[in-house]
Amino acid sequence: MSLRSDLLNQYLRWTERTFLTYATSPRALRASFEIKAQLFFRGSLAVAPNWRDLAGRPALEMRPKRLQDAPTLLYFHGGGYVFGSPRTICKMAGHLAKKAGFCAVIPEYPLAPEHPFPAAVDHGLAAYQALLDEGIDPSQIIIGGDSAGGNLALSVLGQLVAIKAPMPAGVFGLSPITDFAFSGASMIENDRSEVILPPSRFKTMVDAYLCGQAVDDPRVSPLHADFTGAPPVWLAVSDSEILRDDTLRMAEALRAQGVDVDLTVEHNLPHVWPMFHTLIPEAHATLDAIAQWMINQTAASAPTR
Repeated sequence: MSLRSDLLNQYLRWTERTFLTYATSPRALRASFEIKAQLFFRGSLAVAPNWRDLAGRPALEMRPKRLQDAPTLLYFHGGGYVFGSPRTICKMAGHLAKKAGFCAVIPEYPLAPEHPFPAAVDHGLAAYQALLDEGIDPSQIIIGGDSAGGNLALSVLGQLVAIKAPMPAGVFGLSPITDFAFSGASMIENDRSEVILPPSRFKTMVDAYLCGQAVDDPRVSPLHADFTGAPPVWLAVSDSEILRDDTLRMAEALRAQGVDVDLTVEHNLPHVWPMFHTLIPEAHATLDAIAQWMINQTAASAPTR
């Protein structure tokens, strides 16, 4: 772990974790994240942002300049299904798009409590189908997401398997939520080492998003989904996160079902550390690894002409 990462951990522990512990409303969470994303994250000048419609809702497209025909990254932002937006993750997604030579599309999916489950999952499926309807070959689509967005990416994949839909080339998740029961041992073991997420707020998130829906529903907790026949999956988590076991158990479940899994476990980095690509060297190293994996998956499954 770099010195800059150590300093970032200390800063996040005293600022972000404290704020998330005591923030009282979705409005406050949303406003804070939007402002901080603009202040701390820097985008790539080589990527052109453009708002567009996708399945009836806005989506932010991040396309590297002078790049026309390119594979597509369908990316779902994090925020506990309560806050976050394409604007809060577009700079990281833009860097990833540039590194991989992809066009990233980030949907503004519906958030709770105004739009509880299954609104986000339904829109995630609709967004993927909209890309297919535009004529994009599924073998040239990667689905990704971070935290709750990683949950959404895996939930959408589970649904695609269930309905026997055309499969994307691959799916990746950065520190994804995979179990809304939050039953992993790391929820307790890593409480002191986690620098962003306070376990005390998870019940509030569950209540807002699920409104009584069973936490073991595979559309809610992809840990319980059937992924037999799914494409390769790439997962990353830090060993200091409270969500560590969500990723480790997800990787184990996927492998038991015959899915090809790439698993990255970093030491003592913050939740979804690639977001901090302007601050710590580990972030760019991980983005480089994801980009190469994306390139490999779409090249391996590209349609023959």
